[in-house]
Amino acid sequence: MQMRKVKPKVAAAAPPSKGATRRQRERYVEAGGMLQGYAPDFVIRLGYIAIGIGVACLIAMALILVFVPRIYGWPVAVVAAIAWVLPIALLASFVAPGFRLALKDRSAEGRLVQGQLEGASTVSTSIGLGMVIVKTRGGSEQYLVPPAKLKQIPGNQVNVILTVTPNLRHVRSVGIMGQRMVPRVEPPVPPVMRQLQRIPVLTPIALALGVIIGDDGIALAPIMSPALHVGLAFLVGAGLGAAAYGVSYLVQQRLTKEVQALAPRT
Repeated sequence: MQMRKVKPKVAAAAPPSKGATRRQRERYVEAGGMLQGYAPDFVIRLGYIAIGIGVACLIAMALILVFVPRIYGWPVAVVAAIAWVLPIALLASFVAPGFRLALKDRSAEGRLVQGQLEGASTVSTSIGLGMVIVKTRGGSEQYLVPPAKLKQIPGNQVNVILTVTPNLRHVRSVGIMGQRMVPRVEPPVPPVMRQLQRIPVLTPIALALGVIIGDDGIALAPIMSPALHVGLAFLVGAGLGAAAYGVSYLVQQRLTKEVQALAPRT
């Protein structure tokens, strides 16, 4: 009697669920978001600048609510003032998580990370920061590092010691253990990489300007019908904001494909 072997079915790899994606975004925000890797003092200064911009937006809202109702009425004034909430919300979402962590890191003691150097580059997806990959006992870890601290890193595999802040993961110092036998050759940075770095910063700026210019521009225009005035102000502001976001998204997709095409294929 022959026994037929039954091959076990191999389940296809399932795409990441919405819950997993949401948890990744939450961890990204908890680690400082776009400000991860930057020095705490720099992030704190950026936070104070963001607070100043927020206060200026509140003053603009107050001026609109004081003077515009006398000319066009309260509905138009409210629609014009709401546009200034967007830059405040964007600044809070981008700067507030990192600012909170920077206040903790300013007086916190850095932790030591020791492991074998796997790779280093003076450019990354964050403006003004390079990247280093270290293999530790827990696996490969990636850190954003100021390019000036990467000049001493050689091209051969050596052990490195990083001093990292516990919250923003800012690398305060880089130490080398072993002989620097091979100098590290830094390849030229493609211009498309520099352009891709600016997209996360330019997108919220373009979005806020589009909404404010479209909304307030129509709100301050002499339109006789109050209902038409309010509707046009809202639609034009929302349309310009959506157009700015859409153009930024398409440009980011194109630049990402160009960067992926530059990567060596195995």
